Order: sequence, then C-alpha cells, then structure tokens
Amino acid sequence: MEFGLTEEQRMLQESVSGYLGSACALTRVREAAAASDTKPADVWEGLAQLGVQGIVTPEDYGGVGLSMLEAALIAESLGGAAAPVPYVASCVMAPVALTQAGSAAQRDAWLPRIASGEAVLGVGLTEQIGRRESAGIGVEDGRLTGRAMFVLDGMDADTFIVADNDGAMHLVRAADTDRRALKTIDRTRSVAEVACDSATAEVLPGSVANREPLLATVDAGRIMLAADTLGAAQTMLDQAVSYAKERRQFNRVIGSFQAVKHLCAEMAAALEPCRSLVWYAAHAVRAVPGESRLMACHAKAHLSEVGRFVARTATEVHGGMGFTDLLGLHYWFKRIGFDRQMLGAPEIVREEAAVAQGWIEA
Repeated sequence: MEFGLTEEQRMLQESVSGYLGSACALTRVREAAAASDTKPADVWEGLAQLGVQGIVTPEDYGGVGLSMLEAALIAESLGGAAAPVPYVASCVMAPVALTQAGSAAQRDAWLPRIASGEAVLGVGLTEQIGRRESAGIGVEDGRLTGRAMFVLDGMDADTFIVADNDGAMHLVRAADTDRRALKTIDRTRSVAEVACDSATAEVLPGSVANREPLLATVDAGRIMLAADTLGAAQTMLDQAVSYAKERRQFNRVIGSFQAVKHLCAEMAAALEPCRSLVWYAAHAVRAVPGESRLMACHAKAHLSEVGRFVARTATEVHGGMGFTDLLGLHYWFKRIGFDRQMLGAPEIVREEAAVAQGWIEA
C-alpha cells in the first residue's frame, strides 16, 4: 500500500508552486519586503483565482472545502517562495475558529468574504500560549479591554479574532482598536499589537465554555507554520546544492569536496523525514482526531529545530556569499526563525505534547 499524496493533491501543490515561481520570484519578494507590503495586490488576486484563500472554508460558504493536508501543501509552497501574503491566520486559522465556534450569522457574514479574498482576518491567541504580564484581554459587558500581542496577519486585517483571558474568542473590528506594527526578523509577513479600550466585540459562542475550538485553531496554525518551515528549508537546501555544483575553488567545484558533500547530505537526511511528519499531522486533523493535537505539537517543534539547522548549514555552504542580499537567502532564513517562535517555541510546544500524552499535568 502506498502512503503518499493523491494525484489531485500533487497537482494542487504544483499549480500553486508554479504560479508563485512566476508571480513571486525573489525580485518580487525583495520589492515587497522593502516596501513592507505583506499583501501585494497582484499576488493576492492570483492566489484567489487558485482558491487558496478558501482552501479550508466549507463549500457551503463559497470555499473549496478541502482538508488541512491540502492547506499544508499550500503553506509549504508559500514558504518555499517566501511569499509575502497573509495565509496562516486569515486563510486557515480564522476559518477553523469560525467553523467550530462561530454562530450561523457569523459564519454567513465572514466565511464567504474570507474565501473570496475580500476580507483578511488577523488572529491573536498568543496569550493562551505564553502571556506577558502586561498583556491579555479582559471582557466586561461584551466589550474588550487589554492588549493582544503578536496578532498574526495583524497589519493586513480589517477584523481580528482574539482570545480573552478565559480562552473565549471574539471578533473585533480593526477600526475599534489601536493597533501598531511589531517589527520581526521576517519582513514578508505582518504581526501587530492590538490594544482594546472597551472595544465592541462579538463573542464566538462555541468558544465560551469550551476550549476545543481555541485549541483546534492553535493546532491548525502550528501545522501551517511547520509546513511553511518545510518549504523554506527545502528551498534553502536546493539553493545550497545548486551553488555547490557551480562554485569553483582550487579549479574544482566545491560540491566535489567531501566536507561540502557531508553538509548537503546531512541537511537532506534531516529534512526528508519531516515531510511525512507534516503531512501526517495535517492528515490527522480530519482522519485521526485523537492524535491531532499531539502530532501538531510534534510537527511544530521538530520542524523548528530541523529548519534552523538547515537554514544555518545552507548559509555555511554558500560561504560569505550566503550573508549577502544578492542571493537573498536571508528571506528564507528569517522566515524559518519567525515560524520557530510564533505560536510557541519548541520548548513550550514539547511541554504541551507531554501534557497531551498524560506525562505531566497541565
């Protein structure tokens, strides 16, 4: 029996990768990063025509209605191109939160707009993973007060989904908040601090007395970040191998030196098993829900470590050129670093995995 992608899944990923190869080449990424443009209109519109924004949104709401695995394949392609688009939060986490916890009216109002690319939703759940003393959202009479830090896709969003201190999720319009951009090492995606001062909000009713929708949203985000790291690391590995075949020293290509061969082989050996790990974590969301949370934690933690190793080693293979803007390796290097920290660093995520397995108490 073959365990792998279906022909349709391969075609989906090839279509997205092919489009990004032409519409989002390194020069386009460099232009967007220089202008702090984390949602170029042309790239965003092209992805909408491919159905990327509605990949996990149910068909009844104008989406494609596919599984988390297809969403992960797209995330892998986006990471491979270092595409500056708001995908993880707006296209995956927000639809998961609305589908699992939103009211019928909320789903009717937002899911079709997300699927068409008309609306971008930022998601701020960081305080449920590790909260700073000065952050957190309180609720009084249906109004939100406090700060949500590291809201994903926050500067591109017109509406946010944020979690209060008790874990309930709320819809709040950007116009009712005071947001500011948070600078991170990754210039291809936006993160915001969102401050609320008695802001009007709509609670997602299914999240009030049930943490499962919140946890499912976090799991979805972690799987997407792991897949994004996989794609970025694969690109860095491919670039290192190509460079080793071309760069000459002492009248020989450096790829003929045993030390360089070992570096490339070690990267490939570490990265290849990660692909099946990410695929299974995404597959488990629908097919093996009992293992879903654990696998999301494993994928996020392991890809964070392997991604950092590949990013560092691929840069070393390039030598001094690897640190220059000419090759642009730093876009993928920084993207991997961003993915590592968002929604929980490896140490935090491994602790959650231990809790999920009953090894330690929450």
